[in-house]
Amino acid sequence: MARADTLARAKTLDRPELAYLVRFRAADGTTDMELTWAELARDTVWVTEGLRGHGLAAGQRALLNNSGFEGFWGHAVIGALRELKVTYGIAEAMGWDHRRTAVFHRELNPHAVIGLSAETLEGLAGAADIAEMFRSTSVVLARPAALPVLRGLGVPAALITAVGPALALECPERRGGHVNAAEWRIGERDGELFVAAGEQRTSSLPETPLGIAGRVVTGRCACGGEDPRVLLAEADPSLSPRS
Repeated sequence: MARADTLARAKTLDRPELAYLVRFRAADGTTDMELTWAELARDTVWVTEGLRGHGLAAGQRALLNNSGFEGFWGHAVIGALRELKVTYGIAEAMGWDHRRTAVFHRELNPHAVIGLSAETLEGLAGAADIAEMFRSTSVVLARPAALPVLRGLGVPAALITAVGPALALECPERRGGHVNAAEWRIGERDGELFVAAGEQRTSSLPETPLGIAGRVVTGRCACGGEDPRVLLAEADPSLSPRS
């Protein structure tokens, strides 16, 4: 049977609502919650708008640094890139795969690099001029530990990171990572973040302390968005947990 026929037949089969079992690190250890296909579809729509806000559009190219266990947000980012008709390549976010990041960056000449990690930067440091490499990239979305390194080199990177089971995505204003308020309730207590399922989320999650030092900023962002924003101490060393 041809692949097209197989895919067509597969689409007619019943599919369980459950898409992923998300395991994330919380203050008291690892926690699991379910992620349905409907929730993933809504997450993809939200990420699509976030990437569109950074200027991603059809015909551009992107490099995604993502690991398999991060599928709960990586899948949404991939879906967003496909929706925007952006060609993409994927390299592991682990340091041992830094050479693939270098090759994809050279061959793709990407408009955007998404999910850049400190481990990847450490691997690249001995073989590439990181400042020269990423200053020419229009959009760099990096993980918290990579941000101080990149910004110290003059690369105006923005934040992308998992906050428990949620995704924080910074807009071009670079005033903290937006979190989808329709899907998540994000807050802070004693200088540390907590998360809970929002009103639209069908998968339940009670208020869960994450053990992540940071602050939450509410109110309208300069980009026009109303979603709350997280400011992480790891991403900005000048932030103390209680500042």
